[in-house]
Amino acid sequence: MVINNAGLMAIAPLAETRVDEWDRMIDINVKGLLYGVAAALPIFQEQGSGHFINISSVAGIKVFSPGGTVYSGTKFAVRAIAEGLRHEVGGKIRSTIISPGAVESELKHGSSDTQGAAFVKDFYQQNEIPSESVARAIAYAIEQPADVDINEIVLRPTVQEF
Repeated sequence: MVINNAGLMAIAPLAETRVDEWDRMIDINVKGLLYGVAAALPIFQEQGSGHFINISSVAGIKVFSPGGTVYSGTKFAVRAIAEGLRHEVGGKIRSTIISPGAVESELKHGSSDTQGAAFVKDFYQQNEIPSESVARAIAYAIEQPADVDINEIVLRPTVQEF
């Protein structure tokens, strides 16, 4: 089993053209996932089994804007890659997408934009759930019999609107 959980959330409006932050988010959020797949897939194929747990975000289901457009784009990419992976290698290799909302983690500290950082800090203080909630969702997916693939789990705090 591999848990692909690379994530950087730099929040700023597109008009600020923070291209370096965009590059970092793409490198970490998208390429990190792809490198994890590249490292494990040959092993999974050789052994005839395996399970990819790919951490996306509710921002990969609904665009988090203003400010989170590029982050959302990377998390939409995680969902597309994980679903394509399931389609390409399904059968004996499972692929699960976990899309959490606000979770207590270091992710909320990824923005260098002052307004974005303040918004994210306030949002998380009002909404976040403990990381153990995500761990339980992952455990649920991996505990299923080998012939069951939990394709996607979306979880968020009950008070989180999006």
